[in-house]
Amino acid sequence: MTAHAAEPTPGVPPMPERTPKALREAIVEHAPQLLPDFDEHWKWAVADAYDISTVPAFMARWWGQYAIARDPKLDAHVADLEHRAAESTDIAEAKAMLEEASNIRHQVRRLKPGQ
Repeated sequence: MTAHAAEPTPGVPPMPERTPKALREAIVEHAPQLLPDFDEHWKWAVADAYDISTVPAFMARWWGQYAIARDPKLDAHVADLEHRAAESTDIAEAKAMLEEASNIRHQVRRLKPGQ
């Protein structure tokens, strides 16, 4: 794992409180490009389903999405790994890049509010 995912670069906003409302507010302020998908997923998975049992899975997904998107360098790094993997003709190399991107996604989901 790169230090990239473990330590956000200076100027990267801290993670919000771990609530849907706080996460949405952080997305609005720091990663507005995520907002349409966030709202659409919320409506489909929680609001229209009338099922709050889906909130933990929803939060896990969007917590990680926001954690990466709030850090432009990390976001670019993950996107680059995934793009290069898609273009690679070497299966082992592509697998290694996708595993690194996956590891970053899993690591950022463990971030705590304020980190």
